[in-house]
Amino acid sequence: MEDSATSQNAPGEHTPGNDATSGSAQGQVPHHPIAVVGAGLGGLTLARVLHVNGVEAAVYDLEASASARTQGGMLDIHEDSGQVALHAAELHEPFLNLVHQGGEAQRVLDRDGVLRHADDSEGGRPEVDRGHLRDLLLGSLPEGTVRWGAKAVAARTLPDGRHEVTFADGRSCTADVLVGADGTWSRVRPLVSDAVPAYTGVTMVELDLLDADTRHPESTALVGKGMFFALGDSRGFLGHGEPDGSVHVYAALRVPEGWSGLVDFADKEASTAAVLEFYEGWAPGLRALVADADGPLVPRPIQALPVGHRWDRVPGVTLLGDAAHVMSPFAGEGANLAMLDGAALGRALAAHPGDPEAALAAYEKDLFPRSETSAAESAVGLDLCLAPDAPRALVEMFAGHEG
Repeated sequence: MEDSATSQNAPGEHTPGNDATSGSAQGQVPHHPIAVVGAGLGGLTLARVLHVNGVEAAVYDLEASASARTQGGMLDIHEDSGQVALHAAELHEPFLNLVHQGGEAQRVLDRDGVLRHADDSEGGRPEVDRGHLRDLLLGSLPEGTVRWGAKAVAARTLPDGRHEVTFADGRSCTADVLVGADGTWSRVRPLVSDAVPAYTGVTMVELDLLDADTRHPESTALVGKGMFFALGDSRGFLGHGEPDGSVHVYAALRVPEGWSGLVDFADKEASTAAVLEFYEGWAPGLRALVADADGPLVPRPIQALPVGHRWDRVPGVTLLGDAAHVMSPFAGEGANLAMLDGAALGRALAAHPGDPEAALAAYEKDLFPRSETSAAESAVGLDLCLAPDAPRALVEMFAGHEG
């Protein structure tokens, strides 16, 4: 998948990542002025912005390699957040080459398949494949910046004020500044906050229709090139046409926590039947999105931290992205905020050389109100999209924006 990234870890290459592994094997724990746990979009943006400002960081990630897992899905990159971060990373121009033309289109249907809203205009939120964006960030970093195969299992503050991260394979590292960019179940978060993400009451079941242009033309026509909603009865479908001609869809269900554990998702026929039960009476074309899906259906319970999550300043530690403010995807803010967090933190650290506490305090001062606003919007968006009378409110909202 990520050619530019996998080249960083070719067999036999002498990289900083390999140094960390051999050092641990010899009993030497590698130390970094700045260590980032998590090589998602936020952590990589931080590393890139630091790099363009002449500051290097070590990034640790649990994946075995850059290409170990497909990233999947389309992202709309907002002018006031994600694109601000890309400018700070000096990557906005190459980003424009990745944009999915026509991807900003919107279609909203009801449960009967009736089109209730359509908009093909460009509104400043170009769509890009998440994996391609991650490739761009990875390829912009010095070779060996990311240490792969490092699954963090614990973090602690040492008596001398440094911070230690322990990994599943027994390795560890220390850092003067430790950044948790490690997602919903962050291992760094407990150093600053006791908050734990809670189930939102919604589970998304992820599915794909591959080569849909030729194999599933009816579904391609239904979904279109851009963002697609089909909503009603407190459930629905959210999908997107992909640049490669496939269709990526999430079936959004209000179900009890643990519901996905009651369904055998390893059994394609059984899981398909279980999901289709929620769409009895829906238009045949909408049900076909599930019935015709290629590959397994994958449940994604949606978790969120409390709106307004924040913490007291802890020397040398901070969070970004989902580690700081995981929220539902119903405002499209998660990836954008993670990138903006990374850029803002990178700029703050570069602007306060020798005084990381001033940098972290300045970063968090802006982080907390920014993330609170987006988390509140996401919570409202979830209820709006999955209301009993949906898509009425969503259609009205889009119509208001057009006016």
